[in-house]
Amino acid sequence: MRQQALNLQKQLAGVTESFERDGIKVVVSGDQKIIRIELDGEERKDIVDAINSALKEVQKKAAKKMMDAGGGLSGILKGFGQ
Repeated sequence: MRQQALNLQKQLAGVTESFERDGIKVVVSGDQKIIRIELDGEERKDIVDAINSALKEVQKKAAKKMMDAGGGLSGILKGFGQ
């Protein structure tokens, strides 16, 4: 199951979406990471790093809450007859 999750994560990392408005361009991957931010044509890696760090920390906190609440994914799946 862990291997399947890793394979899915790799596939999602290959999916990207770009959005542009008012001189700001953002490129995001399917695994919820900011790949690139441009402000008026200038790449801002510092902002990318800050956002990705914040996302990583909140994901850790969310995973901990899920584990505390019922065993994470296995706890959730038990509710579905697994």
